[in-house]
Amino acid sequence: MMRTRPGGAARAVAGRMRLTRAPGPERVARYARAQQALYFAVLACMHSRRIAACMIKLFRKQGPAPVAAAATAADEVTEASPARSWRERLAGSALARGLAGVFSRHPRLDDDLLDELETLLLGADVGIAATTTLIEGLRKRMREREFADADALLSALRAALLALLQPIAQPLVIAGARPFVVLMVGVNGAGKTTTIGKLAQRYRHEGRSVMLAAGDTFRAAAVEQLKTWGERNQVPVIAQAQGSDSASVIFDALQAAIARDTEVLIADTAGRLHTQGGLMDELAKIRRVLGKRDGNAPHEVLMVIDGTTGQNAISQVRQFRDSAAVTGLVVTKLDGSAKGGVVFALASEFGLPIRYVGLGEHLRDLGVFDAAAFVDGLLPPRLQGTA
Repeated sequence: MMRTRPGGAARAVAGRMRLTRAPGPERVARYARAQQALYFAVLACMHSRRIAACMIKLFRKQGPAPVAAAATAADEVTEASPARSWRERLAGSALARGLAGVFSRHPRLDDDLLDELETLLLGADVGIAATTTLIEGLRKRMREREFADADALLSALRAALLALLQPIAQPLVIAGARPFVVLMVGVNGAGKTTTIGKLAQRYRHEGRSVMLAAGDTFRAAAVEQLKTWGERNQVPVIAQAQGSDSASVIFDALQAAIARDTEVLIADTAGRLHTQGGLMDELAKIRRVLGKRDGNAPHEVLMVIDGTTGQNAISQVRQFRDSAAVTGLVVTKLDGSAKGGVVFALASEFGLPIRYVGLGEHLRDLGVFDAAAFVDGLLPPRLQGTA
C-alpha cells in the first residue's frame, strides 16, 4: 500500500478549509490553530498502527468544531488499538539493551560482570552516587557467596533498583482544594506544553473540570500552542498577548477558575527568559501572586524533564527546585530514544516524587509512574516479576 508523506497529507487536509472573505485577526488566528491541529492529527495517523482507519475517521470529521474533531480522530483510533506494555516501550532504551547484553555475555559470577555492569549504569546516566551504592552492595553480597549464579545477582539488582524507586513512585492526588492549581515548570524543549495537553485530557477523562492558563508569554507561539490543546480537549484557556506579565495571566486564570468552580487549573510557564535569573524571579513572583488569592496555591509544582538529556536533568532540577519549590516530576521521552537511567539518578539525588512518565507520542502514553513496571521493563524478560 502506498503511504502518503505526513507533511503532504497534512497540507492536503488543511487545504480543505477555505477562507471565503477577508479575515479579521481573530479568524486568522483561529484558522492557523485549525491548520496546526489538523497537521498534528495527520502526523499521529502516520504513526498509528491503523493508518487507513485513522485517516478515514479524520476526513469524515466535519462540522462547526473542526479543530477538536480532527485533532481527536487519530487518538480515538489509537485508543482502540492494543496498549503497548512498559517492556515494549522501554525495549529500545540504552539501559534495557545494555542489561540484556551484559548478562548474556557474563553468565558466570565474577568481577568482570560487576565491572561491566558498573560501566553500563554510568553510561546510562544512573549517576555516580546511585551506581556506586548499587554495585558495591552487589559486590559485597557476591563475595559473601549469597548468589548461586548471575541470574541470582540480576534478581538482587532488580530488588535494589526497586528499593531506590518505590519511595518516589507517588501518584499526584488531586484533593483538598478547588481549584487545585498545578504549576508546570521546566526548560524549553522538555515537552512541558504537550504534557499539559495530555494531563488536561487525562483529568477530563476522570470527569474533572479543567482550565488552562497560558503563562508562557515569552516563547513565540506558546500561547497559540496551548490554545490548540485547549480546543483539542474542549477546555477553556485563559490567555493574553505575547509579552504580557505571566503572573498576571495566571492570577486572572485562578480568578476565572474560582468563579466557574473549576476543579483543576493547569498553568504553563516560560522555560527560558533573557537570563536564567530572570526566569527564576518570574517563577517566584507567580507563586507570590497566587498566594495572595489562595494561600496554599500552587498546590502542586510539576517540573517536566526530558529523559534524553541525561545528567543535564540533574542540574536543571537543582536550579528549579528552590526557586520554584518543585513538589513533583514528570519525566518525558523515556521510550526508545532515552538511556533510561536518569530516573534512578533523580531518585538518588533529590528524592522528589515522580508523578508521571512519558513513554511515547500518543496522549495515553503519559502514565502514572509505576516503579515495578519501569524496572521490569528494563530488565531481561526472564526476571520479570521475580523477587
